[in-house]
Amino acid sequence: MTLISKIALTLIKGVGHVTAKNLLATFGDADSIFKASKEALMQVPGVGAGIAAQILETDALEEASRQLRFLEKHKIETLFFKDDNYPRRLRECPDAPIILYYKGTADLNHARIVSIVGTRRATEYGKMLCRQLAETLRSYNVLVVSGLAYGIDIAAHKESLANEIPTIGVLGHGLDRIYPSMHKTIAQGMLRNGGLLTEFPLNTLPDRENFPKRNRIIAGIADVTIVVEATSKGGALITADIAGSYNRDVFAFPGRTTDEYSQGCNFLIKTNRAGLLNHARDLVYYLGWDDPHRKSAERQLKLPVGLSLEELSIVQVLRDAPAMVDEIAIKTTLQQSKLAIHLLSLEMQGVLTSLPGNVYRLN
Repeated sequence: MTLISKIALTLIKGVGHVTAKNLLATFGDADSIFKASKEALMQVPGVGAGIAAQILETDALEEASRQLRFLEKHKIETLFFKDDNYPRRLRECPDAPIILYYKGTADLNHARIVSIVGTRRATEYGKMLCRQLAETLRSYNVLVVSGLAYGIDIAAHKESLANEIPTIGVLGHGLDRIYPSMHKTIAQGMLRNGGLLTEFPLNTLPDRENFPKRNRIIAGIADVTIVVEATSKGGALITADIAGSYNRDVFAFPGRTTDEYSQGCNFLIKTNRAGLLNHARDLVYYLGWDDPHRKSAERQLKLPVGLSLEELSIVQVLRDAPAMVDEIAIKTTLQQSKLAIHLLSLEMQGVLTSLPGNVYRLN
């Protein structure tokens, strides 16, 4: 499967992440999608006549070729969702991007990843909490993720760099620019100890609608999301809700009931959507980082929440030993096309791994 075809798949109008995954599950690779007939394309769930026509008539392959030349020139990595270096935590999320673009030095599958989010109008209290977090976390081998925005985001990045903690900025635009531009110096420091990550191709502007999409990556790539300061509405609360939907830990620092920029945090705590942090040391205690065996043992025994009955039937077949696709189809009585989609979904969620010879095993 050529990289140009993989990139091109994400550039086709009307083909989102779910449809792209359905296409890949049906045809096996991106190259085959662009060679398929209209009739074959329309057999894929979510693909009607309009999207099939877009695939057949698109100039996405030419655009992808242009993009690839820029990526190679500027040493930007392209991470396909089935690649080993794709963030495994993010791959577990049902709406994970097909492709990510990354430039940096940090391991996106770092042992411990913490996302820090909050208001764009951080107060001195919020900045102090970011400093406290960084000073505490520097002893625990973490990677800090945020969104390179004004306020809490940039404070989290700055304090991480000051404490020699690798930090990743997730962008709402392509890697051919930095927004806001005044954060370029910090971004350059992050490239040396951390990195910049985005799902958006080159020439994508930092439009308003991109940032909620960006937030799901911030939530999905991490073990835990911390809300430092937030108003009663805004991106930080969206990120917290997304993290909760992914079954990830969420924590928040409380503030006075009269403080505008603590209203969101207080609400998350009051409604049991976030655990309460009085100090950064509380996070270490809750996550069991002083007793690393406890938390890892708990996680290994759990399957992702929300698996369908058909996906659970596949897991049951693979419990005793790896099996070939034909064997799984017979034992689950699933049609091959539907089975392929479920196998891809389970692989993306980290439940199973594909082996040579159309064999699958549980992780």
